[in-house]
Amino acid sequence: MTDAPHSRADHYSYSVYADPAMAEAFDALRFSGPIGRLIAETQERIVASFLAPVAGRTVLDVGTGTGRAAIALAARGAWVTGVDASVEMLAVAERRAKDAGVRVTFTPGDAHDLAFTDRSFDAVICLRVLMHTPDWRRSLGELCRVARGRVVFDYPALVSAAALQAAARHAVHAAGGHVEAYRVFADRAVAAALATNGFRISDRHRQFVLPIALHKRLNSAAATGRIEGALARAGLTRLLGSPVTVVAERCAS
Repeated sequence: MTDAPHSRADHYSYSVYADPAMAEAFDALRFSGPIGRLIAETQERIVASFLAPVAGRTVLDVGTGTGRAAIALAARGAWVTGVDASVEMLAVAERRAKDAGVRVTFTPGDAHDLAFTDRSFDAVICLRVLMHTPDWRRSLGELCRVARGRVVFDYPALVSAAALQAAARHAVHAAGGHVEAYRVFADRAVAAALATNGFRISDRHRQFVLPIALHKRLNSAAATGRIEGALARAGLTRLLGSPVTVVAERCAS
């Protein structure tokens, strides 16, 4: 898929999340129910393990949304800054951080042009963003630029069930439907983009073989655990698991 110019303010990744109603409903839409909670809890655990030790680190959360990851890291002792293009989402994030009793600095910002100097943060995270952002290579370059040591991000894999859903969404979008027509990524393309910016992947985590939508229909974390556990033992998660969360480290210069 060809990247669109990132200055297009009408791109869905900007317009959809500029809606106050969407900002208020976001967490319930994405992370409610047993599977939503499983996704959120797994994401929190994996990100924390990739950044360990978390306490005392300076972390930038790009595309922080309602601040879920930023708040979780702050609760573990990190000094966290969260940026997002949607001030509506940031308003929810600030309220959630206050309710959680943690300190996070939230500020408006664009993943394509981060307003920070080179190597400003020990680590940079970016979750559920590159799949939507108009120019993912430029955005990834910005993550790498402002990270001193590590970047952690995720993406739906090209070789996965998620790719079928993405293709269906693109077809609906082409027919005039209002859907988030996200992109999927080839592992080699991600590794190449990182190498261009002086980073290399040091670890990765693949989550589901079956589509998340199917697991949400099952609506049982126990059933999902049994099914995905069997698929993992058969070696399929390593080949077809998605989303993929990676941690990349700056190469020695």
